[in-house]
Amino acid sequence: MNKYILKALPAALMMALACGSASAGAGNDDEGLHGYFRVGAGTSTSNSHGPQSCYGLGGNTMKYRLGNECDAYFEGGYTKEVAKSGGVSYVATLWATAYSPKSDFGDAKLGLAKAYVEAKGLDFMHGGAAWIGKRYYMRPDIHMLDLQYINMNGTGAGLEQMGVGPGKFSYAFFKDNDANYTDPATGKLTTSSAMRQNFVYHDLPVNTDGKIDVAATLITAQGSKAGAAKHNGWQISAFHKQDKILGGANTFGVQYGVGPGTGIGVGNDRMGAAGSTLLGSDVTRARVFNDLWIQPSANFGMEMVALVQRDKSDAGGSSTWTTLGLRPVYALSENLKLVMELGTDRVSMPNGAPAQRLTKLTFAPTISAGPGLWARPELRAFATYGKWNDAASAAVNANNNSGPVYNGGNSGASFGFQVEAWF
Repeated sequence: MNKYILKALPAALMMALACGSASAGAGNDDEGLHGYFRVGAGTSTSNSHGPQSCYGLGGNTMKYRLGNECDAYFEGGYTKEVAKSGGVSYVATLWATAYSPKSDFGDAKLGLAKAYVEAKGLDFMHGGAAWIGKRYYMRPDIHMLDLQYINMNGTGAGLEQMGVGPGKFSYAFFKDNDANYTDPATGKLTTSSAMRQNFVYHDLPVNTDGKIDVAATLITAQGSKAGAAKHNGWQISAFHKQDKILGGANTFGVQYGVGPGTGIGVGNDRMGAAGSTLLGSDVTRARVFNDLWIQPSANFGMEMVALVQRDKSDAGGSSTWTTLGLRPVYALSENLKLVMELGTDRVSMPNGAPAQRLTKLTFAPTISAGPGLWARPELRAFATYGKWNDAASAAVNANNNSGPVYNGGNSGASFGFQVEAWF
């Protein structure tokens, strides 16, 4: 991207913020012990009749989760006020993570996801906070897809939740891919690191119970990696959240990213962080989505999603992922629910190749800590069926945790049990 445009973007953004505002929220960790985990076990009707199989197209798509997670994941830790001075609260957070692509934590690698300190209630910031360290930072998601449509996690520093006009402003500085490499051919020391700046304007009221957030990222590549050209990038996203819709809420989002601003290379869904700085300005991503959840009665709730994402590059051409899904939940009693999830995906291919299509259906009787859509923990038994076309066969096999167990087949079923909890 042209360096003069990069320099002008922060000023342009600040002018826009002065006229308006934005909240998907940089967010704070609440004091106490908190976490999330999921783990389960299952089997499938694949040729091997071995481990549980999962159904997804991979690439730049995400799969529908219910009865379709072949992995095990944990994250959790503690947040505590460690000091107080002059009305300012100093709060420390430590969180660990563990992930395994299998249904067992036995070989999972333990990592540290959060290690940071906040200074909260700073009067010269109109009640805002300052922080330094490693943290999760603005990562709302579409739960059914586990798609963190924006994710600014990393190690850095920031000022957040500062009252500016009718909303709040947050700024954060991160250093991504902070590592050096030695070119084996020349012996030259190179780097893949990038400097990332995130600007967020939260909670601009635009209608009754409706607010807008705007989030922008500027990525500046540093050095080079093995002599390869490095590229700057950027992304900008806007989200409208409407509360009090049949007891739920609706989020509508529009996003656009260029080069490393597409997020490609950090989970592929996560715009807002720095993707690969080897990606030039020809690599773009445009995404539009709507995520609605409702709870019209105590015993019935549902989440619905519609999304279109177009990825384009000179080398790979253009591809469009379109997905529609719903997850209805009906409670038979305070602690017993019937949960269903239906999702369908279509991915267009470059050069006129046939589009890939996949549909997944899950039924899950569930023991739950309450009748609501978001009540957790949930202890599930599930039956899942997946069906895809010939064009998707190779992708489904390649992106299955158990390997290419379906070979040339076009459908499969899996059965099992899973617990999902957050606290």
